[in-house]
Amino acid sequence: MKLKILFYVMTCSALLRPELSAQAQETLPGYALARRFTPENAEQLLFTHTLTPHYFRNSVKFWYEYKTSEGKNWYVVDPEAAAKRPLFDLDELAAQITETVKDPFTAQQLPVDNLSLEDDDRTFSFEIASSTKTFYFSYDYTTRSLTERDKKPEAGERWGNVSPDKQRVVYAKDLNLYYMSYADFEKLQSDPKDSLVAETPLTADGVEHFAFGMPRNRLNTDTLYDHKRKAVQGYWSPEGRYFVATLTDNRGVNDLWVVNSVAKPRPTLETYKYQMPGEEASPVVHLYIFDLEDNSRTEIKTECFKDQTLSIAGKPKDHDKDPSVWLGDKAKLFLTRTSRDMKRVDICAYTLGEDSIKAIINERLNTYVETRPLAATDNAGELIHWSERDGWAHLYLYDAAGNLKNRITKGSWHVDKIQHIDSKGRVVYFVANGREDGDATPYYEHLYRVNFDGSGLKLVTPGNYFHLTDMDKYGRFVVDNYSRVDTIPVTALYNNRGVRIMTLEESDFSQLTLAGYRFPEPFTVKAADGVTDLYGVMYKPFDFDSTRLYPVINYVYPGPQQEGTPYRYTPMNPRTDRLAQAGFIVVCTGHRGGHPSRSKWYHNYGYGNLRDYPLADHKAAIEQLCRQHNYMDINRVGIHGHSGGGFMSTAAMLLYPDFFKVAVSCAGNHDNNIYNRSWSEKHHGVKESVDAEGNVSFGIKVPANQDVARNLKGHLLLIHSEIDNNVHPANTILMVNELIKAGKRFDMLIIPNQRHHFENYNEYFYWRMIDYFSEHLLGERETETNIKGLHLGNWFQGYQD
Repeated sequence: MKLKILFYVMTCSALLRPELSAQAQETLPGYALARRFTPENAEQLLFTHTLTPHYFRNSVKFWYEYKTSEGKNWYVVDPEAAAKRPLFDLDELAAQITETVKDPFTAQQLPVDNLSLEDDDRTFSFEIASSTKTFYFSYDYTTRSLTERDKKPEAGERWGNVSPDKQRVVYAKDLNLYYMSYADFEKLQSDPKDSLVAETPLTADGVEHFAFGMPRNRLNTDTLYDHKRKAVQGYWSPEGRYFVATLTDNRGVNDLWVVNSVAKPRPTLETYKYQMPGEEASPVVHLYIFDLEDNSRTEIKTECFKDQTLSIAGKPKDHDKDPSVWLGDKAKLFLTRTSRDMKRVDICAYTLGEDSIKAIINERLNTYVETRPLAATDNAGELIHWSERDGWAHLYLYDAAGNLKNRITKGSWHVDKIQHIDSKGRVVYFVANGREDGDATPYYEHLYRVNFDGSGLKLVTPGNYFHLTDMDKYGRFVVDNYSRVDTIPVTALYNNRGVRIMTLEESDFSQLTLAGYRFPEPFTVKAADGVTDLYGVMYKPFDFDSTRLYPVINYVYPGPQQEGTPYRYTPMNPRTDRLAQAGFIVVCTGHRGGHPSRSKWYHNYGYGNLRDYPLADHKAAIEQLCRQHNYMDINRVGIHGHSGGGFMSTAAMLLYPDFFKVAVSCAGNHDNNIYNRSWSEKHHGVKESVDAEGNVSFGIKVPANQDVARNLKGHLLLIHSEIDNNVHPANTILMVNELIKAGKRFDMLIIPNQRHHFENYNEYFYWRMIDYFSEHLLGERETETNIKGLHLGNWFQGYQD
């Protein structure tokens, strides 16, 4: 049966302009170039651009998969021997597989799928889909011997939280917490229907919205008591006796709903808890510790701030099969406690046997405190803490009691995260940016090493690039994927002192270049204050003609948790590269109040002004670029964004209506008073008040786009998904209501049965966006009812939320 897909389009514009009808049967040049780089075509043009190392369990070796125009290959790297060799003899493997499955294959066309290394560090398992069935194989890479298996090797159920000593497994079922022996868990891997396993309840009081395994979203037809085992987040003590977890009581939080109108046989209602900014009814977080020796549960006292949040610190995992273990020792663990206004953060410790947690490190700011995962030495005798207390993000060394021993890093640059800690050598490896004078932008990340006492700071991954790094669990070697937006990605292997061992790969751009691809161009401009440097990227049509005058489209995302501007190579994005091919200059740029990887001042510039803060900088950036480049038309400027970018692009049309002429605004949180509490209250600010009786309340009022709907002059297309449970469709409907009341013409598209990022209807959205900008900035667009070359599919690779 064919599924008939219905799109709802509300058009409040007049009829199409007469001059457009003449183009109804023509393929416009911009459309033809845009079609050359559809997702289906791009798969044949761009191959692997980022190498992902898969580490052996018990050595520094790793394997990886890499595809070029010659096909796909797999390699094993031994960093100690500075050696790389193919995992397979592909010609031999193709012959063996052909003989087994009776379908012909060649070395270039082997459909190896779900490749994984087993715990013995020598046996690889994979699948081959033939024309009749799926075959399962094991491959010993040391002997190069291939063996067919009768069935797929068991990967283990994902619902089990396994203890470090592999004695117990914790999980949720029917709103409560349970455990079983690891032996019984293994039985269920081979026979999921085995009814003879022993299950021990750890709780019996789970209720709807205050229970382990409670789903976030629920259809009105769902049952909560389905007897299915579900994963539960929590951490084990190092020896495996205790299990600690937080549990959130959402019973008082208000419900929100979305309706799927195209569900069969009737529309369905989906209900979920969703707290909006300033609302009194708030989640309440509880901290429990379970003793698996006597099956007891103890609630630990944590109260300090009203509506606080808690986050347990976990030990970093070296492998995805590693158990979840708390950061600390067998008697002590650590966690982070944050006030609702996020101006107060405590690093806390809990010692077994005590009834409450204890704050050991305090962070306070007048805006909001950012956090990163706490780190510790092997014996948890010392802590390494990330803080922006002096206006820049840096590392500080504390003892386990919270006494500051020394700061580790300092300066006008940003530490992003800790990559590895060498407790014996007393060295911390970390990712940072903004320190190297030779970098084109302060956003290029590098790996560094430094001694615990702050001495011996050394750059490990040099070069004027963005370095995406990975280290083995021993901290001895570094896999470095480095690139810029205007360079071909390269992957190199370094040792932990910054000595380059070998180049592993360089991405194959041969087919992409033959198709006409050209790199985007980085640029630097000044913010509206005339002082602050802003860094951006310009995308041109691949058939760019410097004698032509092009409309400009500003692709935006306000953050403040990030900016919509990439700094390392990313595959072609329909909102930037592909949009430019239709005949536009597309620009992305940062703005004050954006990227968190600069100073705290830069990041918090928009605090208290969540709607307006980025707009002046984008207008100023485009004005400077148009003065510098005579092929950019300042009189034809459009703007586009998704989510926060949808909010921002509409705001630009309303606050600078004589500058921005056209906008395509997708999934916009146009009214942040009804967006989620944590994002709006954090980035705009919420006021905590205490009355004479000591009662605490919270107040917030964020300027909304609909407040200035009367200012609209240009062409605005609003797009939203019907079952968006991130940015609720009410955000757009409120905007629509005020536009109608103001008597404004605008356009609207509702995407049915899709979530926040439009998922499978992205290609339809893309061509409607091309239509809209082409019509209103170029004066022509394709007008046939059927969109040529449309294939529904999910291409979303956004760097926006």
